[in-house]
Amino acid sequence: MVFFGILLLIFASVVIGFMGKMQVTIENRKIAESKVAQLEREKEQLSFDIAKLKTKSGIEESIRDKFGLAKEGEGMIVIIGDKKEPKVADQSPNGFFSFFKNLFK
Repeated sequence: MVFFGILLLIFASVVIGFMGKMQVTIENRKIAESKVAQLEREKEQLSFDIAKLKTKSGIEESIRDKFGLAKEGEGMIVIIGDKKEPKVADQSPNGFFSFFKNLFK
């Protein structure tokens, strides 16, 4: 009877270990399936991009986007940052009376 009890405990520990490994395997499968779905979406997007680049208008659009070019007869607006020097505040002498003068402004 003791022999069967020990055998039952060993069997129970093996089953519990197997269930833990099975849970890890299920989680890994979910991760792999989500990765496959993401790769399928990327594949579809790349196939669409390749098909688009096989057309003349797709090539033109790609070149215009990458290099900022315009068609003949089109105008292009280029926005440049302001190159004006920043204004410097008046530097009046720091004296006793200038302190009171600036205090009441």
